[in-house]
Amino acid sequence: MTIIVHHLENSRSQRILWLLEELGFPYVVKRYERDPKTMLAPPELKAIHPLGKSPLIEDEGLVLAETGAIVEYLVEKGGGKLGPPPEREAVLRYRHFLHYAEGSMMPPLFALLVINRLGLLGRPAKGTVQGMLDQHLDWLETELSIRAHFAGADFTAADIMMSFPLEASTSRGGLDASRPNLMNWLERMHGRPAYKAALSHGGPYAYA
Repeated sequence: MTIIVHHLENSRSQRILWLLEELGFPYVVKRYERDPKTMLAPPELKAIHPLGKSPLIEDEGLVLAETGAIVEYLVEKGGGKLGPPPEREAVLRYRHFLHYAEGSMMPPLFALLVINRLGLLGRPAKGTVQGMLDQHLDWLETELSIRAHFAGADFTAADIMMSFPLEASTSRGGLDASRPNLMNWLERMHGRPAYKAALSHGGPYAYA
């Protein structure tokens, strides 16, 4: 059965398309555009799920929300491909980064998004929030100095989850060549054929 992805432009749901490409699952994309003034998701998404957020997928009569939960569902559906590595420590890292991406990285990034839109009103808080994000980026730079990927030696769904916050960090969080391990990792992720295929199906993607 073909999976339906309710996909919002310029959003973190791009990761679901990427994972589907990596797993080789058939899918169709239903695209939604943001409100040009508020940049919020359109009300049509509420007809699929009451929260009206993206990503959402429909599969075998189920409607699933939340990126991390969708990733876990698809990995399980794929028989564990791109799931936890066999080593215990790598399993723990996989679980950590799968949830860290949204639970720890995204709050300061979202705060910076709001602060930047506030202009002069947001300026007093920017340094504090940027400092919080810098702590994350410095730690992640160290993590990738000892491993090729976030969970271990091999590419996993944890890398897919980590892609959006790090991409967003390049556009509004100060991530640049001063952290070469993170930038090298991003370059490798962007070079994956499945990543490129997902971009061709997802439309505009500007790390919103």
